[in-house]
Amino acid sequence: MERSLETQVDQAVEAWLRWVPRWEPATHRGRVAPCRRCLGSPILSAAGIGANVPHGVQHGLSTRIKSIVDHAVAEYTARNLPMLQHELDQQAERNRARSYRPTDGLAPEFDGLPLDPEPVPGAPFLFTIAGMADDASAELPPLPPLTDEAKAALRQEVALADEYANMVGREICGILLRHRLDIQAAISQHVEPQIEALLAELTQALDSPFDPDSP
Repeated sequence: MERSLETQVDQAVEAWLRWVPRWEPATHRGRVAPCRRCLGSPILSAAGIGANVPHGVQHGLSTRIKSIVDHAVAEYTARNLPMLQHELDQQAERNRARSYRPTDGLAPEFDGLPLDPEPVPGAPFLFTIAGMADDASAELPPLPPLTDEAKAALRQEVALADEYANMVGREICGILLRHRLDIQAAISQHVEPQIEALLAELTQALDSPFDPDSP
């Protein structure tokens, strides 16, 4: 029996709560481009995760919730949108034929993030993971072209799928409101102390930049 939307959200939040104690601040240089999945996300707002929370913590929850929305939309598409389903099936078959698929099987905390770090000026990469994935995709034949009528019908079905996704998203936001206290408590317990420790360390380094005992 298919799990209810409420059950799926409950389980996603529980999985995120089990993961949060393992989160640690990143020590590498951050990316300049914002994450389109997390920036201004109504899902994160409903969960009570503010913009001041580190992105890795945000992303771990938003990606888990996105998978629920994607699954619901996939079922709706399979039942009601035959043209869009056909296009998705063709694309999925094409993706499976790629010789290199670096995004397969990623943990939720990494799904949707850039495959490569930001380049360092003056130090170009010899190769990139994203470039290798693009090369693998370029080796495959393109999908067959669509007529103008088929394109118009496909756009209409895509709009219906987007509308359904928005409806599911609004329902999930309502469910997440019931988890706000647990989510915020986990951030207070496991995330904020680490951020405060980093700020204290930075403050000490700025106050005593020439201290011979400093590391």
